[in-house]
Amino acid sequence: QVQLSESGGGLVQAGGSLRLSCAASERTYDYYGMGWFRQAPGKDHEFVAANKWSEGVTFYADNVRGRFTIIRDRPNNSFYLQMNSLKPEDTAKYFCAVGVGLDASTLRIGAAYNFWGQGTQVTVSS
Repeated sequence: QVQLSESGGGLVQAGGSLRLSCAASERTYDYYGMGWFRQAPGKDHEFVAANKWSEGVTFYADNVRGRFTIIRDRPNNSFYLQMNSLKPEDTAKYFCAVGVGLDASTLRIGAAYNFWGQGTQVTVSS
């Protein structure tokens, strides 16, 4: 059972940057799918970014592509979401997730992931 813990959220002005971290309780492998999702108040759970390093596959939601980057930190069993040029509409609770057996067709589907963090709040002021 992999336990995930996010950190790095906070309050930032529009145009600013934040880096979210997701630390796993045990070793994570490149063949795991690793993703970030978010949920704003009153809105559905939304895919943000995901990667399966063993296959060199990375996906980003259209509304974050070019601004957000998912980064792997193998020695520390962690991965990150670097968020630049933040906008007020990026305000949400962000969750990291890890899944086994994912592929390009399921990396963007939250229900396909096995393990989730508790979430970290990101608030972008205008």
